[in-house]
Amino acid sequence: MARTLNPSTGPVAYGPVAMALHWAIAALIVVAGILGLLHDSWPKATQAFWINIHAVTGLLILALVAARIWWRLRHTPPDLPPDVGEFSARLSYPVHLLLYALLLVIPLIGIVTFVWHGRVFDFGLVRLDFGVKSNRAVFHPTENLHGYLAYALFGLAGLHALAALWHHLVLRDGVLMRMWPSSKRT
Repeated sequence: MARTLNPSTGPVAYGPVAMALHWAIAALIVVAGILGLLHDSWPKATQAFWINIHAVTGLLILALVAARIWWRLRHTPPDLPPDVGEFSARLSYPVHLLLYALLLVIPLIGIVTFVWHGRVFDFGLVRLDFGVKSNRAVFHPTENLHGYLAYALFGLAGLHALAALWHHLVLRDGVLMRMWPSSKRT
């Protein structure tokens, strides 16, 4: 799907690569979040497996966020619709920067936590063992920080989603449709 163009201002919607990365990252955040929130309630026999799935999902998020940033630096996003208010226009950029910062930092801290927990990344056919012994002095504070930052991400992503719905359902200004896969643009 090609981006629809507005002759006066350029594209009115993100392209298919940006949309695919955005929605894939969003879905993986939900998966990683659920796995992270439930890790204490898993039976001991399966905990290592699910923690590994959580970690591998985090690595995938990190890779997709890096790809999204790389793509974004090479492709100009569509302008905000002209009837978007000044408050929304001013808040949009810093909120997105903070989202990207959290999406980069949380998995990196998670890697430190995972490795210093003495765990091995298991990708199925390949296992990545750093040979690090479990060290509570390292993994305990990083595990806490990883969790607190994840809660911040959930809150900010939730506000991001609510703002998109507000723009779509109440203001009807076209903000959400810029990132929504659709062949029909208004």
